[in-house]
Amino acid sequence: MLLLFLLVGRCRTVVGPSEYIVTGATMGTTYTVKLGEAIAGERLAAIARAVDALLFDMNRVFSTYLEDSELSRFNRSDGAVPFPLSDDLLRVFEVALDVSRQTNGAFDVTVGPLVNAWGFGPDRPETPPSAEEVATLRERIGFEKLHLEDGALSKSRPDVYCDLSAVAKGYAVDRVAALLEAQGLRRFMVEIGGEVRTRGARGDGRPWHIAVEEPIPETRAVRRVVPLGDMAMATSGDYRNFVERDGRRYSHTINPRTGAPVQHALASVTVLHPECAWADAYATGIHVLGSDEGFDFAEARGLAVLLIFHGPDGGFEERATAEFEAICAAAMP
Repeated sequence: MLLLFLLVGRCRTVVGPSEYIVTGATMGTTYTVKLGEAIAGERLAAIARAVDALLFDMNRVFSTYLEDSELSRFNRSDGAVPFPLSDDLLRVFEVALDVSRQTNGAFDVTVGPLVNAWGFGPDRPETPPSAEEVATLRERIGFEKLHLEDGALSKSRPDVYCDLSAVAKGYAVDRVAALLEAQGLRRFMVEIGGEVRTRGARGDGRPWHIAVEEPIPETRAVRRVVPLGDMAMATSGDYRNFVERDGRRYSHTINPRTGAPVQHALASVTVLHPECAWADAYATGIHVLGSDEGFDFAEARGLAVLLIFHGPDGGFEERATAEFEAICAAAMP
């Protein structure tokens, strides 16, 4: 069956037999929106433009690569005078600081200088930081150095630097979902850089089935399939974004408590939650906590979480919270 391709601004739409797909680039990655209901050509083009414009604005708020983004301007501020936040940046910092407090700093948006030092930010150093460099950078790290009050953010040190990459994509997914709902759409899937939110069913009436990958670098294999329903899903892992130096692999997830990439057996964490921003932040925080502490944290808070970790035989093992298994079981036909 023929597909019709339409170019709209920076994005592309694909009209198929039962789904309408909008794709494009944003926030250093790609996005995909699938609409599971019939939409006329001009309305589809208008929705595609609106999605693309919204994500363009999100990048102007959260990017650490754009010097004039709102986040970059806060990072350059001296912190002495509270920095008024837009509604979007305020909401993301509210989620981030809440998850930071819950995880006792395992999730921490001030870890940006260490992210950059290990080669996962705008800078790309050729060698890992020394122990002395890590110790110096850790003096700048700590969510408690941020103070949020009356819609404004201040910092206790002028060199505190925030990186919201572990929560902003999830928030952008939520914003796109809200945009689609405001357009009267009730069947869709939104994905940005692997973070997903769905509503309703696909165009053919089937549920949205979202794959949890086997955490193997340089390959694509499905570990489990989640019938997501009206929920969001986010995954944090050590198998996609990493660097190798002298035969050693360094994960992009930095443990703020040690100043180094995580080095435990936990390979990936998948979180289901009504909001993707929360799923995104929780996934990173639990990944830092590790298999045992992370599982206990999730169970104690009733979170729907799947942990996949390296087993002693070289394969993978998994452990799911009761809430994760309950959601999956309830969604099955």
